[in-house]
Amino acid sequence: MNEWNIQSRGHVCEACGKSFADKETFHTLLLDEKRELRRSDICEACWQKQYSEGARERKGFISYWHGVYEAPTPAPEAIQKDTAESLLRKLIDLNDPRYMPAGYILAVMLERKRLLKVKEQFVREGKRYFIYEQPKTGDIFTILDPDLQLTQLEQVQRDVANLLEHGLNPPTEDPAAPAAEIAAGESSANPSAEADAPPQKVEEPTVT
Repeated sequence: MNEWNIQSRGHVCEACGKSFADKETFHTLLLDEKRELRRSDICEACWQKQYSEGARERKGFISYWHGVYEAPTPAPEAIQKDTAESLLRKLIDLNDPRYMPAGYILAVMLERKRLLKVKEQFVREGKRYFIYEQPKTGDIFTILDPDLQLTQLEQVQRDVANLLEHGLNPPTEDPAAPAAEIAAGESSANPSAEADAPPQKVEEPTVT
């Protein structure tokens, strides 16, 4: 299983295939299928007919919740700067272990701002995972707890601040700038440079 994962809210009922209507109540099951976690979104009618009895006894059951479907709104044309949520999504897509501590801190930040909600936590192979939900989109985020030590927190917080400021591709320094600074420094450090230069010929003004 990937250490991190995002699963989008379904737009149709998994049981009957009917599209969810705006503001319709739906039910979600989260199941552990060993290789991955799988969410199952079910409409109210199918839930009452097929799932309400014994849902928690299903093989691989991890969690259950119900919510209200919100029809998706058009995405903005461009994002000028990463928000904590957009950055977290990028880090999860990247799935690079180096960024897992930063991703965990971002998830905690979003939880404190009530932009993500913890739906469940579980332990698998000795590792603790949190299941977060984004209430507006219904997306769920599987976040690994990196078990950070107090001595690591300050550095990770600096990393998060740097990522929010510069993104995953920070600007590179202009290689010409340091060279110019070095040259300027050498000139000021060697005051005899001007004295050693050959004298300039000065033309006398002509009188008319």
